[in-house]
Amino acid sequence: MDFTKYEKGSYPPWSRIPALQEMTEEAGVDFDQFIQCIKDGKNTAEMAREFQVSQPTIALLEDHFWHYGISSVTGGD
Repeated sequence: MDFTKYEKGSYPPWSRIPALQEMTEEAGVDFDQFIQCIKDGKNTAEMAREFQVSQPTIALLEDHFWHYGISSVTGGD
């Protein structure tokens, strides 16, 4: 198979990874408050207590934020 045709810009301008806002909504976490907690440097235990969710849930959301940012929409352009 000739992979040379798959160059920069040949991928769709969207991602299958959900945006952080969708993920926080699904977890029952207020998006704006979550971002403020990250800004304030709160740890996962503090955020889990504040949002009344598990620490692994907060850790997943925070990991997503640091790896993908707020919006996961990316393109090949």
